[in-house]
Amino acid sequence: MDLTLVWTEGLKFETETANGRKLTLDGDSKESFSPTEALLSALGGCMAIDVVLILRKMREDLQGLRVRLEGERRSESPRYFQSAALRFSLRGGVDPGKAQRAIDLSRDKYCSVLHTLRPDLNLTTSFEIES
Repeated sequence: MDLTLVWTEGLKFETETANGRKLTLDGDSKESFSPTEALLSALGGCMAIDVVLILRKMREDLQGLRVRLEGERRSESPRYFQSAALRFSLRGGVDPGKAQRAIDLSRDKYCSVLHTLRPDLNLTTSFEIES
């Protein structure tokens, strides 16, 4: 992975991948995601991608997926995430046992973003299946 980060103004930075994709980070959270918001979003995205891929392999009829993310950071520096809660809302004909298995596999084995974070992160997950 090869990225370039360039300071543009204030607390804004533009990140660019080697093939030209761009993402803006904003330390003030006024015009774009702050780095910590991007990190929490990356955790949710990583786990959501895993869940979709795993449920497809299980041949489940997943029609939609939404993840609600909540993170709690320490009040003093360094202000790392102490806990994160992910609530998966799955839509379609998905077996609840298979949904739980997909989430567990992502958390325990596949999500590289999660396994990059502090090992003492208190991560909780839950899910619901919508008709």
